[in-house]
Amino acid sequence: MSYDDVEIEDMEWNEELKAYTYPCPCGDLFQITKDELKIGEEIARCPSCSLYITVIYNMEDFIDQKSKTKVEPAKQQQPVVVA
Repeated sequence: MSYDDVEIEDMEWNEELKAYTYPCPCGDLFQITKDELKIGEEIARCPSCSLYITVIYNMEDFIDQKSKTKVEPAKQQQPVVVA
């Protein structure tokens, strides 16, 4: 069972860890990376104890813009007839 449910807005981005963090009662930090969020992970774990939290977030906010944009197939060039 999750220790708590925490919204991503309540977490802090830690540039050194390259992860969103939230204080753990043990004194360390729950951590979850952007890559984990992109693949749908919602559990942030504490590296120092067995506790974990469920992160509430909108997965669409973490999908790459490239993935959102539909890429149109290249149009096939038509032969040009010269008279």
